[in-house]
Amino acid sequence: MLGFGGLSGLHLAPDLTLTAISDRARFVEMRLALDEGLRPLNLSLIRSGFLRDERGRAMPPGRAADAEALARLPDGTWLVGFERRHRIAAYASWTGPARPMPAPPGLDRSPGNAALESLAVLADGRWLALSEGLPWGPGEPGDLTGWIGGPDSWRAFGYRPAAGHVPVDAAALPDGGALVLERSFGLLAGFGGRLLRLAPDQLRQASQGRLVQGEVLLRLEPPLPVDNYEGVAVLEREGRVLVALISDDNESLWQRSLLLLFEAPS
Repeated sequence: MLGFGGLSGLHLAPDLTLTAISDRARFVEMRLALDEGLRPLNLSLIRSGFLRDERGRAMPPGRAADAEALARLPDGTWLVGFERRHRIAAYASWTGPARPMPAPPGLDRSPGNAALESLAVLADGRWLALSEGLPWGPGEPGDLTGWIGGPDSWRAFGYRPAAGHVPVDAAALPDGGALVLERSFGLLAGFGGRLLRLAPDQLRQASQGRLVQGEVLLRLEPPLPVDNYEGVAVLEREGRVLVALISDDNESLWQRSLLLLFEAPS
C-alpha cells in the first residue's frame, strides 16, 4: 500500500486526515472521504515520509525504527511508541526531530518484540499505555501491565486480555473511556481479534493500580475481512462516534493493508 506496508498506530482527525505509522519508521497521511451517511467513499494519499531521530535525521529500518503506537496531544504534538528499543518519542511535526519522553516505569522489562503497541491520550488529558508482553505480577497468568497518567505521574495497573490475545492499540472515547484492540494468532487459525471498551469507571480503577478487563464490542472474525489489525482510531462526527481499524500486512504477499470503518454503539 502506497509503496510500503507494516502500518500500525492510527489517528483520525476532524478534517478526516488519517495518519498511520509503520514498523520501518515511516508515516503516512491520507484523506478519507465520506458520503452524507458517513459511509467511506475513498482514501487518497496526502504525503508520506520517514520518522526522524533526535538529530532530525531520517531513521533507517532497524531495531530502533519499530514504530508501533500513535497518539496526539491537544496541542498537536504526535506521540510515537517504539518497541525493540522501547521508548516514547514526541514530534512537533513529521519533518522535525524526535524528542524523548519519559517512558512508563518497567516498560524496559517488556519482551523485545512485545512492548508498547497501545498508546492513547484520554479525554481528560491523561495518557494510557499497555504492554503487549509484560506480565502483571499480582495477577493471573496472561494478565499484562498497563500504565495511566503521563510522564510525571505514571501509575501501573493490570490488564486482562482474552486467552490467546494481546493488546495492540488503544484510542480515547469522547465519554472519557477508551477502546482497546486485541489480536490473536495461531498457525492453523490465522489472525483474529476483538475490540473492547474500557468505561470511565474502569479507568478510575486503573488509576488506583487495580486489574481491569474490557467489554467486548466487536469480534474480528468472518464474515468480516480478517487480517493483522494493529491500529484503532476514534472520531466524533455529527453526533456519531466513528471507529477506524487498520491492518499491518507485514509487507507480505499473503496479507493485506485494510481499513475498516464502524460506528460505535451509543
